[in-house]
Amino acid sequence: MNKDLYIETGNHLSYAPFSSIHISALFCALTRNQQWLKSFRLSSKLFWRSWSLRLLNSLLPSDKEVTNEAVKQWLNSLRHLAYDIDDVLDTLATDAMHREFANESEPVSKVRKLLRTCFSRFLPSTSNSMDSEVINITTKLQELVDEKNNLGLVVKDGGQKSKNRNYQTSLVDAPSIIGREGDKMELLQKLLGDEPCSQKFDIVPIVGMGGIGKTTLARLLYDDQQVKDHFELKAWVCVSEDFDSFNISKVIFQSIVGENQEFADLNLLQAALKKHLTGKRFLLVLDDIWSEKLEDWETLAAPFFEVAHGSKIIITTRKTELPRKLGHKCPYNLQKLSHNDAFSLFARHAGINDFESYPTLRVHGESIVKKCDGLPLALKALGSLLRTKTNEEDWKQLLNDEIWMLEDGGGIVPALRLSYHDLPARLKQLFAYCCLIPKDYVFEKDDLILLWMAEGFLHNSTTEKSVERLGEECFQELLSRSFFQHVPHKESLFVMHDLMNDLATFVAGEFFVRLDLDVKKDVRKTGFKKFRHMSFVCEKYNTYKKFKSFEKANSLRTFLAMPNAMGDDSFYLSSKLLADTLLQLPLLRVLSLSRLEIVELPECVGNMKHLRYLNLSRTSITHLPENFCNLYNLHTLIVSGCGRLTKLPENFLKLKNLRHFDIRNTLLWNMMPPGISEMKSLQTLSNNVVVENNAFFISWLRNLRNLEAEIYIRGLDKVQSVRDIQEVNLSQKRVSKFHMVWSDESNDARNKTPENEFLNALKPHSDNLKDLNIMSYGGKVFPKWIGDPSFHQLTSVSIQGGRNCAFLPPLGQLPSLKKLDIQKMAEVKVVGSEFLGTGIAFPKLESLKIRYMRGWEVWSTKSGVVGAMFPCLQELEILDCPNLVEVSLEALPLLRVLHLNGCGDSVLRSLVHVASAVTKLSISSISGLSDEVWRAVMGYLGAVEEVRIERCNEIRNLWESEAEASKVLVNLRKLDVWNCSKLVSLGEKEEEDGCNQLTSLRMLKLVNCKNFECCNLQNNIQELSIHYCPMIVSVSFPTGGHKLKSLKIDNCEQLLENDLLNTSMLEVVQISSWANLTLINGLTCFIYLTNLRIESCSSIESFPAADLPNLFSLTHLAIRDCKSMDVDSFGVWPPKLGFLVIGGLKKPISKFGQQNFPPSLVVLHLWGGSAEEEDVTGGSQLSHMLPSSLTNLHLWGFQKLVTVSKGLQHLTSLQHLSIVNSNRQFHTGISPTVPIIQDLPEELLRSLLSLEIKGCTNEMKEKTSRRGSYWPLISSIPYVTIY
Repeated sequence: MNKDLYIETGNHLSYAPFSSIHISALFCALTRNQQWLKSFRLSSKLFWRSWSLRLLNSLLPSDKEVTNEAVKQWLNSLRHLAYDIDDVLDTLATDAMHREFANESEPVSKVRKLLRTCFSRFLPSTSNSMDSEVINITTKLQELVDEKNNLGLVVKDGGQKSKNRNYQTSLVDAPSIIGREGDKMELLQKLLGDEPCSQKFDIVPIVGMGGIGKTTLARLLYDDQQVKDHFELKAWVCVSEDFDSFNISKVIFQSIVGENQEFADLNLLQAALKKHLTGKRFLLVLDDIWSEKLEDWETLAAPFFEVAHGSKIIITTRKTELPRKLGHKCPYNLQKLSHNDAFSLFARHAGINDFESYPTLRVHGESIVKKCDGLPLALKALGSLLRTKTNEEDWKQLLNDEIWMLEDGGGIVPALRLSYHDLPARLKQLFAYCCLIPKDYVFEKDDLILLWMAEGFLHNSTTEKSVERLGEECFQELLSRSFFQHVPHKESLFVMHDLMNDLATFVAGEFFVRLDLDVKKDVRKTGFKKFRHMSFVCEKYNTYKKFKSFEKANSLRTFLAMPNAMGDDSFYLSSKLLADTLLQLPLLRVLSLSRLEIVELPECVGNMKHLRYLNLSRTSITHLPENFCNLYNLHTLIVSGCGRLTKLPENFLKLKNLRHFDIRNTLLWNMMPPGISEMKSLQTLSNNVVVENNAFFISWLRNLRNLEAEIYIRGLDKVQSVRDIQEVNLSQKRVSKFHMVWSDESNDARNKTPENEFLNALKPHSDNLKDLNIMSYGGKVFPKWIGDPSFHQLTSVSIQGGRNCAFLPPLGQLPSLKKLDIQKMAEVKVVGSEFLGTGIAFPKLESLKIRYMRGWEVWSTKSGVVGAMFPCLQELEILDCPNLVEVSLEALPLLRVLHLNGCGDSVLRSLVHVASAVTKLSISSISGLSDEVWRAVMGYLGAVEEVRIERCNEIRNLWESEAEASKVLVNLRKLDVWNCSKLVSLGEKEEEDGCNQLTSLRMLKLVNCKNFECCNLQNNIQELSIHYCPMIVSVSFPTGGHKLKSLKIDNCEQLLENDLLNTSMLEVVQISSWANLTLINGLTCFIYLTNLRIESCSSIESFPAADLPNLFSLTHLAIRDCKSMDVDSFGVWPPKLGFLVIGGLKKPISKFGQQNFPPSLVVLHLWGGSAEEEDVTGGSQLSHMLPSSLTNLHLWGFQKLVTVSKGLQHLTSLQHLSIVNSNRQFHTGISPTVPIIQDLPEELLRSLLSLEIKGCTNEMKEKTSRRGSYWPLISSIPYVTIY
């Protein structure tokens, strides 16, 4: 009989994460590795002392944590010892593996045996080298046993279960609930409706993470008057952790009968309950269910089967498993509050009804609300903490604190901790590891599973399942319990709610460190020796300071660079810094350098004998070191996106434990060693294959795991035999994403290949497929499985380049299809009923894109039945279909976005007729679109908010008069017109009285309209951009333009000076190449101006620099390449200026007087190339322009600049230095000169994050090479470019 073991200390009990499972796994390892231990003569010292480990393990709490500090330290010491023992065992196992592999690959000759025998007596044995470690470990074990007795820790049976949470009642203060009206209305329809049901009662599950407001919503429903009137009997039960059918049934009985009766057993109780419920319409709320056992539910539900039709049972739960078992595939998933609702809830609990009285608090309040990420529990808790506090420092303090650092987690962590308590021990371990994931970090499921696997968390001796299968199951269980969430519209990506992230940090303890938290935890002042797992958020430039402390962290197992999965940025880290850091970390099991800009892998990585996981994806490495093949424990190697990696080490096949090798988007498919298909452990070479060798491809296809989520195959035209694919039986592979690509080239050999048979043989399992992409298919017809409704999960289909197909497959039958993209089907002329199938066509389709169909002529899908096709279509795009002339569709009531490009005006006219709800219209290259046709189209655009017109070269005016336009374009907010060569003006008749205007229009952009001459604009315009309109003469606001906030004028040579720059509300002004602009008047009226840029305006002679100190909001200022501008008064600048570009004026920078820059200035670009001769040869001539606050300095076009060793020493905050001698690339008319930069500012180099020098001497290049004198100073700079 199993004992329920826990620690008794006389102190408050709480939990300790995954200690017990860690030690248990170690004991199993000790048992498994007896042979290794004996071979090193260690069994008597370590194995036979394992009884101590087992005893200590029995003392570890499975779901409790003592708060006694001494016991905490004892537990942590035990876990540290467990890590140390595990490292020793792994070293022994790896050394044994090394000898085994060596014996397999190199038969030992008699001479070698003799030499080994002769010399072995002079070599220290491995066991001797391990003796000191083992003695140290056994000593610590004994110390812990002794300390256990001193602390009074004892093993006891049983232990009373603590209650999961406080009981909740049905009472509710409805007016205090914010943001749940929509949820309430939707669920009321379910409660009061009479939907078909297989039994007399229906279940309404409300699912969501802890604190999301499930109970609150259930209370709102329970207390609603319509609900009270609709149901004859009601009952509310708070179930919580202990699902006791007797107690629950008793509460239900008391609720409906109104009296307390005693029953001897459950049978008598349920019989009485059934008698009272029979024939009655009944509402039951089961709040906070944790049990997932179907038998619990079946027992409880026995009295409910004779209730009246329409009875309902609301259950609230954090888990999706029970609703799924009860047949609810789509329970009501309660979402987070919107930002506005969240802010209102927070403000109410903070006791502030009007933030106008506390303007400084509102900014902090907005940030606190963002931190809570829409979770009502957190909003109420943090709001209540600030109640009656109006001191700004209190709000800032709360904002800066991590929630897990607040006293008792601010009441939030304990609430979420209930979900953690309910996890099995193995899931607690996996969840705690997720504390390494940064907040808001988007990750892929398989990435996390591979990390768990590498850390050894997925070992399970009681099952034959693979570790990958175990990882999949564990991930799905954590997902079902709301520990992870899907990224919206990205089903393959996941994220943790910020508060779940806080919870993981809270439970993980002192063995984990995440460097984005180092300021809060102040990790640099703690002992780095104790950390075993580390992650860091990738910054653009990763510094020496960030990693210096980890030179002491030689027990570290995990070194994770964390670039966001949805980003494309690269990150810089010096190769010297990387090598120096990794050299100190010999025990690493997980190493990720993904997306770091490194060109080589340090040699020391080949010596990391414990390494299981190595991620080098999207780095710039060109090769792997030869000693890399000594990584016998390596399970996962990821080099996807390493485009420069062109070969593998010669002994690559020595990696016999390699299970996952990801080579997507590399050139390695042609460089695979011949025996790689024989690597017994290798499960996935990649899910992305290029067919180069037929036998290799078939082997790869055969070895795909059944749970493989995604498959990409390119080069299918090179496959030689359909029979080979048929024998693989791909229909048994449960694939969710399947992309297959043939070559787009035609040849004789390919024409003999029956490609429709190939495509038929590639049919995957129908239950799992969600995304299908077919490119350059050469068959004349599609096999029947394309469009088969049995693919009920298929949500996205893309077919591109079926050059021989005359008809589209019946995709309208796919019941779940949401996105459809069809391209380059050259032979398709008619799209009709064959595309639709039978019944309602495309019932769920939201986005349809049909592109590059140059032979397409007719689209006719009319059936005469409203809603029979495209009932959910929201976005439609037709691109480059020049021969499409006939479009006949039913109404598209939900269509909101319409893009048309490269087709005739008849298509536009037909579609606006059936899509009256479109809010965003984009048209380009529409032939036949004259003024008259466009004005007729405008009549159907009453709902349109955004219009973009591009390359419609027959339009001269968009409307006859603004008065007429205002009658139809009643909602137009944004108008963009690009590349319309004949457009002269917006309206044929310009009105100046300000009446009948387009009052909704806020944004207007005109780009490259070569003949556009003038426009009168109304006062409601807020953003105006005019670019490359060489003929425009006049832009005016007859009524003042007092709402204009942003003005951008670029390359409008003929535009006359006007009053545009006199608008006081302007926040952004960017003017470039305005030839007729001669004068900038006073700036004092621009009190809201934040960004001012004036460039390449050759006629401006003066600038009111004296007004700059009065621009209190200005943060960005650029005045450049205005060679007539003569300014004597530069010297005092805007008080909040942070970014400045200056130079290329009449007077050289060196002749500017002493400057008084504000301390806020951190980014400075200085330009040479003035009208007068530039004389700057050294940095000291620029020092008067260089405030000590600078972090970024960029020097452009100082073509006589020779030395920068002097004049920059005072820039102690500088992080980025760039010197470009030529500014030819900026079209300033200055020709390049010979390179002359000869030195660098040595005092600054060690603190720089980036250094860029373009235009230096050969001697200088030599100095900065690896052999040069500057190398010790620049080798730690993350990004260096010198040429």
